[in-house]
Amino acid sequence: MTAISRSGAGRRSVATLICASLAAGGLAAAGVATLEPGAANASSHREAPLISGDPQYDNTDVYAFVSPDKPDTTTIIANWIPFEEPAGGPNFFTFAEDAQYDLHIDNNGDAQGELVYRYTFKTHVKNDKTFLYNTGPVESLDDPDLNITQTYDIDLIKLKNQKVLSKTKVADDVPVAPSNVGKASMPDYNKLRKQAIHQLPGGATTFAGQADDPFFLDLRVFDLLYGGNLSEVGRDTLKGYNVNSVALQVPTNMITESHEQPIVGIWSTTQRKNAQGYFTQVSRLGMPLVNEVVNPLKDKDKFNASAPWNDADFLKNVTNPELPKLIEAIYKIKAPAEPRNDLVDVFLKGVKGLNQPPYVRPAEELRLNTSIKPTNDPKRLGVLDGDNAGFPNGRRLSDDVLDAALQVVEGELVGAKNDLGDAVDKNDKKFGKSFPYLANPTSGSRGALAKGTTQGADVRNQLGDALQPAGSSGSGMDDTTLVAASAGAGAAGIALIGAGLMWWRRMRTRPY
Repeated sequence: MTAISRSGAGRRSVATLICASLAAGGLAAAGVATLEPGAANASSHREAPLISGDPQYDNTDVYAFVSPDKPDTTTIIANWIPFEEPAGGPNFFTFAEDAQYDLHIDNNGDAQGELVYRYTFKTHVKNDKTFLYNTGPVESLDDPDLNITQTYDIDLIKLKNQKVLSKTKVADDVPVAPSNVGKASMPDYNKLRKQAIHQLPGGATTFAGQADDPFFLDLRVFDLLYGGNLSEVGRDTLKGYNVNSVALQVPTNMITESHEQPIVGIWSTTQRKNAQGYFTQVSRLGMPLVNEVVNPLKDKDKFNASAPWNDADFLKNVTNPELPKLIEAIYKIKAPAEPRNDLVDVFLKGVKGLNQPPYVRPAEELRLNTSIKPTNDPKRLGVLDGDNAGFPNGRRLSDDVLDAALQVVEGELVGAKNDLGDAVDKNDKKFGKSFPYLANPTSGSRGALAKGTTQGADVRNQLGDALQPAGSSGSGMDDTTLVAASAGAGAAGIALIGAGLMWWRRMRTRPY
């Protein structure tokens, strides 16, 4: 196929760029809406009312691309838990134990998954008598000082018409890379990251753990489209925040239907166990920026609970998207004529001749033509800039999906040429050149040092026996660390203070 090319003409005014960003978000969302009522929530940073209150189950983004350093493999990355504040302890960020985190692969275009890689997690606590995530510097994933750890299993489920043909456990008790507490706690985090990369049977590789949020954009659009005067554009709102990531690299021939049909559709879901013990889907994500700005409030939770083969329920949200109308009202940029069938093709079917499978059923999936090899010179706008290895043919970590989607939403493919964008063109951290490609998470100890202090202090030397590993014997402490004892004493003091305050409040007979 001939690349969809575009000139390198300079961008429009900042206002136009911002409008474009918004439009792109709307366009992607519109594409999702056109799909069946799946549980989609691509780029779902708090995209729907219900899931915004359950961050452990909330998908944020999905990526799928031919591995640049291993072009005979495909890499799939899915992220959860938006806006992880790196210093957000003492309870840092873990995957939910009562959830199924699924990666779905549709290899024949029927909007149904033929393969599901299911990740399930377990939490392990070495010493429950301390509030600490780690009781000393952590040098390995099995370090006794790493007090709270997680492991996971992976099941490969093969289906036909949504009926299970087989279920095979392909990974058992694989360690998760921990939250990056800080420099004192994890002096060599990259070493921990490498230890969390695990080889699977058949040539596949897996990783699960914390990572820098790879999505980059200016999310302040919700303040009436960047304040209504472009005063808020150009800042990467996700800079400095982390996510919990699952990454899977598999030989491409393991996931495609055949050599003749190399196009796959990919999305992720989260199922949560309910009170009756059954799993219910609460989140779904494929194409980016769909549920956030395409679906109206009445459809958002329904969309997250639905499946791609039902996405026709949301078609009107895509063919008649709200975002271009808002941009026209605020910034006077004329909205393209409706119905927006161009959005249906790009976001629900795939581009014909590029990543549209034969006999495709429109649905919100991230569609990837695995026969297109990676380029040595990736363009951030992907297909719009003549780079067919990029978005919307799958999604690489470096693809500027917001700008690309905005430009399409504002009519790039129907004659309304534009250079819209949000002035955020790349991630704040560089991505890796090998699996899992994600940047390491931001450390909880980032920022300036306290006055009069220096870096490199030895925590063990400073605190001595107070940071003995959980389970080590101390004088008369019976396998309980001194730090836990001091924490308990502090807790007792707090409890006494709390009791006194409660008595004082009762004496004042204050109503509650």
